[in-house]
Amino acid sequence: MQKEQNEITLYRKYRPHTFQEVIGQEHITKTLESALKLGNFAHAYLFVGTHGTGKTSVARIFARELGCSENDLYEIDAASNRGIDDIRELRSSVQNLPFGSKHKVYIIDEAHMLTKDAFNALLKTLEEPPSFVVFILATTEFEKLPSTIVSRCQSFNFRKPQQNVLKDVSLNIAKQEGYKIDPSAAELIAVLGDGSFRDTLGVLQKVISISADKKITAEEVELITGAPPRALVNNFILAIAENKLNEGLLIINNVVKNNINIKIFLKLVLAKLRFILLLRFAKKELENDIKKDIDQNDFKFLKDMSNTKNTQISSATLFVLLNAYSKLGFSYIAQLPLELAFMDIINNKSKKDTNIKN
Repeated sequence: MQKEQNEITLYRKYRPHTFQEVIGQEHITKTLESALKLGNFAHAYLFVGTHGTGKTSVARIFARELGCSENDLYEIDAASNRGIDDIRELRSSVQNLPFGSKHKVYIIDEAHMLTKDAFNALLKTLEEPPSFVVFILATTEFEKLPSTIVSRCQSFNFRKPQQNVLKDVSLNIAKQEGYKIDPSAAELIAVLGDGSFRDTLGVLQKVISISADKKITAEEVELITGAPPRALVNNFILAIAENKLNEGLLIINNVVKNNINIKIFLKLVLAKLRFILLLRFAKKELENDIKKDIDQNDFKFLKDMSNTKNTQISSATLFVLLNAYSKLGFSYIAQLPLELAFMDIINNKSKKDTNIKN
């Protein structure tokens, strides 16, 4: 039971409690801070962004800065309170004065889950809310919200954190928890976090809860999370560089057969191909930065690849694979976009060689 509790506490433990602690959403926090200082805040806000980007955390901070006590802060999960009866109950409670604050704040999470009738009922309250009430709607699916609701709210779009930001978060929190983590391990955790602070900390929690010697390596992260082994990623890059169609297709097949997430696999391939191109053209300062970010053996592999005159690893190849990455979540056969992209890369190389000979 203790481990299950720790799974929860790591994300909560490092949740921001002030606007200054919020990472990567300065375009939102500065605007909200200014509005509070001027006393010119809205009575309905809409926070839009993918999960784990800090929407509810910022909503709580805003409520606290507004002077709203815990007794006057209401958090509603629209996924489980989505019907018209739930909204009617909310509309009734909205009319009651706050217990001990100037304002009552209602945070409605996953707002897009409300039913059509519930939206219609909520609309009337949003149009004419009591002066002491502030609504904050949070959603991951903006397109599912009625335009009538959106038009009544002041909207903010939360950005997905960049991979380097998630990597720094992993490094800092691991250190605070008493763990030494290799930069390459933090990089992999950031990749697995997939643009979400919550998911990144979830992966980190999983790793540190199993790590025995307080030192976390990339190999350990691979083992614990089931992430693609480094050798598999590197061998696929070699298959591209050496124009080996059969070897590359076999690697893709092994990824699927071993239940490795194909999207994470390609994401790691893309990250390494990018490093190879940067090392090929970069100045010494950037090379040193890359060297700090990855394992020594990996750096040697990437540096060696960048020094070859092979034209297969190019911006055009990166573009083809990026296009495949964008299609991975929509294919009936999970690996098909990557297989097609890989075959295109190899076939185009073969055609060029034939033209040169002719």
